[in-house]
Parts: sequence; structure tokens; C-alpha cells
Amino acid sequence: MYNSDMPNRADLPSKRKLLRSTILAAVSAAALLVTVILPAEYGVDPTGVGRVLGLTEMGQIKEQLAQEAASAEAVEAVEEVEVAEEITPVIEVPDPVADTAPVEPLEIMWRDETSITLKPGAAAEVKLVMVKGNVAHYEWATDQGHLNSDLHTDGGDGKTHSYKQGRAETVNAGEFTAISEGAHGWFWRNRSDKDVTVTLRVKGDYSELKRTM
Repeated sequence: MYNSDMPNRADLPSKRKLLRSTILAAVSAAALLVTVILPAEYGVDPTGVGRVLGLTEMGQIKEQLAQEAASAEAVEAVEEVEVAEEITPVIEVPDPVADTAPVEPLEIMWRDETSITLKPGAAAEVKLVMVKGNVAHYEWATDQGHLNSDLHTDGGDGKTHSYKQGRAETVNAGEFTAISEGAHGWFWRNRSDKDVTVTLRVKGDYSELKRTM
């Protein structure tokens, strides 16, 4: 086994020497920080030594490069956010109102149509042959002038019944229910001073459309 020689107490440094060495080291480190490290790394030269040695310029270049790098990173971050926003898919929900075409009213499909021209003072009558309880729909209109009208039935009992009467009419439309079996229809008289053409359209439960007058 090897035994090293132990140093004598007299050969060891005293506390005073240790303290002085520590202070000298701290002062040297501070001096190195102020004259070399600060100018070379950060461009800070409180003593002017760094500028003489060319260290301050090097530190300023480093700081400038660091600032430019930080600015570039910030710009790249903003650009990445903008690109992400641009490529974010936008789901468009169709407007049910805008995409729905307007619904056109259905045109009435008439079963029969007839036209009669009446001179001033003349009259005409058109009838539907119907069973009691049947329903008929109608519309009539004149091309000019006007007519007096009477929608009626002769009735199976021999009595006349009027569903509707009108004076100086140019148009009329509606429906009626036959109150008895027999002929039901319209009587027109031209009380205007010109020839009048009346057009009648009908549909419903009837067996025949005929002109009786």
C-alpha cells in the first residue's frame, strides 16, 4: 500500500492568503467581464477597452444578428398563422330560402270551355246536367262590355232556384252544389251597347254541358 506524505501545517496557505487570492480572482473576473465579455458578446463597452481591441464591434454585430433572427422568427410565425387561416376549409350552408325556386300556382285543368257572342239586348243560356249533391266549379269572363247573369236550376220539381245573380258583370267564378237532379247553369243578357263575347270554363261532377237558349 502506498502512503503519500502529508504536508506540514507550515506549508499550507494561511486564511489571509486564501482571502486575498479569492479577492484577486473576483477582481480579475470582473475586469474580464467588463473589458472582454460584455464588449465581445453584447456590444457593451463601459471602459472603452473593448472598442480599442475590436471586441465591441464584434459584440454589436452579434446583437444585430440576434435581433434579426428574432424578427425573422416572429415574421415566420405570423405567416404560418395566416397560411393556416387561408387553408382552413369554409363550409357553406345553403340558404334554403335562396335556393328554393318560387312555387308557381297550379293552372286549373278545366273540363269544358265554350264561348258565346251576344249582341246588345240578346240573351243566352248554358246548362250542366247534374245529379243532386254533385259539385261544379266554373269561371266566366267577357271580352268587353258587361252582362247581367243568373246562375240557377230549373229543378226536378218544376220550381226555379237561383244560386247567384249579378248585374253589369264582366267576370265571375266559384262553385255550386246541385240541389236537385236536372239542368243547372247560367243565363246571360247583354245590356251594354256593344257586342259581348262571354267565355265559360267548367269542371266537376256533371254528365253534359249544353246550350239551351
